[in-house]
Amino acid sequence: MTQRPPGFPSWIASSASPSSAKPGSKPSAKPGAGQATRAPAAMPMPMGVGLDSIAVRSRMVQRLAQGGVNSQQVLQAMSSVERHHFVDSALVNQAYEDTSLPIGLGQTISKPSVVARMTALLLGAECARGGLGRVLEIGTGCGYQAAVLGRVAQEVYSIERLRGLHEKARTNLRPLRLAHVHLLFGDGMLGYAQGAPYAGILAAAGGDAIPDAWCEQLAVGGRLVAPMGNGAGGQSLLVIDKTPYGLKRTVLEAVNFVPLKSGIA
Repeated sequence: MTQRPPGFPSWIASSASPSSAKPGSKPSAKPGAGQATRAPAAMPMPMGVGLDSIAVRSRMVQRLAQGGVNSQQVLQAMSSVERHHFVDSALVNQAYEDTSLPIGLGQTISKPSVVARMTALLLGAECARGGLGRVLEIGTGCGYQAAVLGRVAQEVYSIERLRGLHEKARTNLRPLRLAHVHLLFGDGMLGYAQGAPYAGILAAAGGDAIPDAWCEQLAVGGRLVAPMGNGAGGQSLLVIDKTPYGLKRTVLEAVNFVPLKSGIA
């Protein structure tokens, strides 16, 4: 019995096209030759952002570039995804500030600088030189990082353990109609073997160790980017590159993410 990957039942043109289907699964729907694509449904602009949204987002991208993000692909993705649609209406005035914001259930949306940094690190993987293929995100949250990944990767699987946030992400992403972004409800510590191997794995929560399942599901030449406890009560950003000779680990700057947990709720 074939398995259809979860996702949204419509397609729009974007900077990253859906990848070819894996053997034994049904491919995501694509328009036929000459078929017109449908533009995303218009969404009302929240109060406090208004017509200045483009200008405010542009200033955010400029700050990211000044802060060291030099990937034009990442900057373009950050410019195209409207962060204020992923935060509560009471917080839209802070949507383009470089700060994390609460999204409910004790979780947060990451800072724009962190989202850009982690996305750029994935694009630096050995097997991403010809373009970033299939990616797994651990911890969908409100869906913002998944939307950004959807602009730079051919296919995105994003898994969330909290049903309330999984449903929120579906609501937030549905108007974008990104058929190559698949949202999953489940235990992120187990990864998602059905979509493996992945060119990149990105985690939005940190524990004391990286689950073995993530490394097993990473393709050779792929890269895993995740926060991990540093033994001093804090967290550091960890990059794991999977080479033909084993795993290469690189510890980067200090970060602050919610704790990694198992199970669903």
